[in-house]
Amino acid sequence: MMEIKKQEFTKPLIIAGPCSAESQEQLLTTAQGLEGKATIFRAGVWKPRTRPNSFEGVGEKALEWLKVIKQKTSLKVATEVANAQHVEACLKADIDVLWLGARTTVNPFYVQEIAESLRGVDINVMVKNPLHPELSLWMGAIERLNQVGLTQLSAIHRGFFTLEKSAFRNEPKWEIPIKLKRLIPDLPIICDPSHISGTPQMLGEVSQTAMDLNMDGLMIETHHNPSVALSDAQQQITPVELGLLLDNLILRTSTNTNTEFRTLLNKLRLEIDSIDKKLVDIVGQRTEIVREIGRYKKENAVTILQIERWFEILKSRKDWGEGSNLDPQMIGELFELIHKHSVLTQTHILSK
Repeated sequence: MMEIKKQEFTKPLIIAGPCSAESQEQLLTTAQGLEGKATIFRAGVWKPRTRPNSFEGVGEKALEWLKVIKQKTSLKVATEVANAQHVEACLKADIDVLWLGARTTVNPFYVQEIAESLRGVDINVMVKNPLHPELSLWMGAIERLNQVGLTQLSAIHRGFFTLEKSAFRNEPKWEIPIKLKRLIPDLPIICDPSHISGTPQMLGEVSQTAMDLNMDGLMIETHHNPSVALSDAQQQITPVELGLLLDNLILRTSTNTNTEFRTLLNKLRLEIDSIDKKLVDIVGQRTEIVREIGRYKKENAVTILQIERWFEILKSRKDWGEGSNLDPQMIGELFELIHKHSVLTQTHILSK
């Protein structure tokens, strides 16, 4: 059982600042514009880039610039670490919050090195999700940090890489942070709309979705002049634009004491429970037919996967769903899951 310390902050926690620390002037100008809007100022000191010869941060000297931000503003400061040397330098510079990036979370060796360098130091550490949608890697990184005594832990949901055509820079796949919250209920989850969106135009929509899912805060890349930013210029906004975004957020509560509301909500939930029971019964009936088909295929030496039949099922079910005003993607994902377990059921029968 993980021990996560309850962190005291007003929701939503706002973390803002440039993708990269470029100069003392850039940091200070941006930070001063963020006072009253954000609680934590973020800036990348070391920037792991996909390809060489792009801006990879100015390195350790930027930690001195962050110290100035702490002295001249009310903001706490945060930066990304990727190895033990980064951790040591940040601790010496009295950095308030550290985070592990997506490229670090994906590698248990890197995470363990960072965890060992933090043993005995209960600093606030945030862990971004890995590049690909692997919940076990995300959880594993958090667990490794917790096992060396770190209890001020948070997760950052920054979306997931996809090869599919998408409106997002990184697919949000909201179901994954939701599952993480179910598995570690005390763990705060911060959404990073900047990396999910990839452009300022979608920041408001993604931020609102995160708030509607009861996430604990937002990390938004903010630069006093995004047009001249040395990294991720296309997804940063100004402090003024951040203020407008925050002003337009609708913050909803997770509970409501209104008796009429709760009575109606409970009634509708009971209806859902009744429908779900019927769904489970129907899936059980379908599975029994799948078993019968499997036995019949075994008797007649027929392969399990009938690809033409699978394509026919996928198309017809999406068509039926469209007639009921259902999202084709949802129907596709639902029947892909059903088909996967149908194949596993028949595989078990043929292997006997």
